[in-house]
Amino acid sequence: MGIEDVMISRRQSASSRGVAVLPDNYNGVTKQKISNVLSRIDRSTDNMVDAVFALLCDEDNWKPAWAKNGFKFRDGATTSHIGTHIGILQRGRNIKLDREGRDYWLKPLWEIGAIEKVYFDPIRKVYVEGHPKAKSPNSAYRLAPEFIRILECPDSQIDQLINEWIKKEIMVERLALQAEAAKKTTNIIFSEHSQLIQDSCEIYVPRFLPDYQIVYVDDGDGDRITEEQLKILNDAGLSLTLHDSMPDVLLINPSTNHLWVIEAVTSDGEVDIHKKQSLEGFACRNNKTGVGFTTTYPTWKKAAERQSLLKNLADKSYLWIREDPSRNILIQQ
Repeated sequence: MGIEDVMISRRQSASSRGVAVLPDNYNGVTKQKISNVLSRIDRSTDNMVDAVFALLCDEDNWKPAWAKNGFKFRDGATTSHIGTHIGILQRGRNIKLDREGRDYWLKPLWEIGAIEKVYFDPIRKVYVEGHPKAKSPNSAYRLAPEFIRILECPDSQIDQLINEWIKKEIMVERLALQAEAAKKTTNIIFSEHSQLIQDSCEIYVPRFLPDYQIVYVDDGDGDRITEEQLKILNDAGLSLTLHDSMPDVLLINPSTNHLWVIEAVTSDGEVDIHKKQSLEGFACRNNKTGVGFTTTYPTWKKAAERQSLLKNLADKSYLWIREDPSRNILIQQ
């Protein structure tokens, strides 16, 4: 049962018992107070108010692995979970807010530093600032501590705190500090992933996919496909959108019109059945003859560490280990 089904059941259960599915405030912060504060900074839409209310949620995180480490929803929630909180719990619908709408209900707030991008580091079991890996399930959002302070302060202090918070020079400094913290995260976490992507392109592709050409490499933060990438994709007859599962590397064989996907894994992101089905649909939609898949790991230790528990590599996909580069292993279930 997915999180949306769980929350629909939770809402229905609360309704049948005649109790509220959510409190009317978190630590004294009501939606009206959020609306008043956001109005002062010209960001007061219904979706933004509800997003901020969701990010004040003090219950255990909806990701079991994150909750297991003592984290709350407000410490870092995914776009999907925020959309579920808004659409299903707050608004009483059976569908979450569309994740692609984040440009309208999250982006305007992270652009001024009210919301921070964070990443749950599965190795150190902590949140760090930034989104170092594109489309990672470990990417999340939280309210900035300074913004929470404004929301939770007594009404008599709100005007003073907001006036200070929105000063141009202070906002510039705040965003610069957030950007610097995100850059450090990228250097620590993303460099290993970037190196494995590069090695997959420079070692694996020439040896095992010599007739394929690389048309897309996703080695950024995943917010946008660049104009240069779009041109290369268009020249290959491909239309890749944010609705598609963004592969680390996408290749095409010009002679057979066949695609190949590589997912480089240092923490997560294997070619599992869901990713395989999504990209098979992508290939079909773009009138390609098919698509092959490879998951690459840096070491056998990392592969064993992941697969001893997950066993999630899709059937008829391939496995390649950088420290054992001569073998291309077919997964058969």
